[in-house]
Amino acid sequence: MAGIARRSAVRAVDASREGVPSVVALGDLVLDVTTAFREPLAPGSDAAASIRFHQGGSAANTARVLARLGARVSFVGAVGRDAWGSALVRSLRDAGVAVHAPRVPGVTARIVVLVAQDGERSFATERGAADALQPEHLQAAWFRRDALHLPAYSLFSAPLRDAAFAAAAYTREGGGAVSVDLASRRPLLAHGRQAAQRDLRELAPDLLFANTDEAAALVGGRARDALLEIAPVVALKQGSSGCLVLVRRGADAIALAVATRAADAADTTGAGDAFDAGFLVAWLAASRASRADPRVLRLAALAGHRAAQRHLTAGRPELEP
Repeated sequence: MAGIARRSAVRAVDASREGVPSVVALGDLVLDVTTAFREPLAPGSDAAASIRFHQGGSAANTARVLARLGARVSFVGAVGRDAWGSALVRSLRDAGVAVHAPRVPGVTARIVVLVAQDGERSFATERGAADALQPEHLQAAWFRRDALHLPAYSLFSAPLRDAAFAAAAYTREGGGAVSVDLASRRPLLAHGRQAAQRDLRELAPDLLFANTDEAAALVGGRARDALLEIAPVVALKQGSSGCLVLVRRGADAIALAVATRAADAADTTGAGDAFDAGFLVAWLAASRASRADPRVLRLAALAGHRAAQRHLTAGRPELEP
């Protein structure tokens, strides 16, 4: 039965190519410096590791996978006037993404990803130019798409926040949907839980992505159903355990548990962004009236997991300046 469901999810993704869903992702295009340790850190001494440069950034990662899945996709985000900014834009365009990337003062955003031997990840982040995108950089025509996808990083720091809200308005004027991924627990709460909840409610996304830690951080001690006060559909990513999809139906909340098989990977960076892409392609393939249908949402969740597993097993191309 699980095999039939997985094949149905694949068909849902492939079928979407007939209509070619169009998505724009707005936010961060980042240089990922990934350091995977081969032995424990030794204070004051060396530790063997592999160090690689990759294209990163939650919004850009999702855009890259969307293009791989056959969607018509564009990315909007600011980069610095430096060699890494040029290399990142080139890499994303080579992946089939239309890129609108204003060059602004400051360094292109960069993240050091520290991957421990057990696969646990930690991040050191310099957001730099990524936060400098302004509403004046945008053109309304860029957002005449089926959907706008935003990581929560794009919502909490001006002027990027203002650009994100302007983009959402443009998208909705054209009849498109808006999705948000909570992205990371600590930045989500940087200005306090109430401020994060207020901004998300104001944006009123049609679809919300989160993992269990991010969801708990946002709602505090409240039940997970509180997330449905922000969006009518919530996809709770549970790693190797699968996904829980929450749906608001009037005064009721429906929970759909979708189990999947785990994929072995030493570095899971970008898997959540790939899940978003797979889910979006399958979800957008359905008519607007059926996007809260449990069957559609189960297929979308399975398509998301398939995209994440492919991302984990395919490896990430190394970036050259």
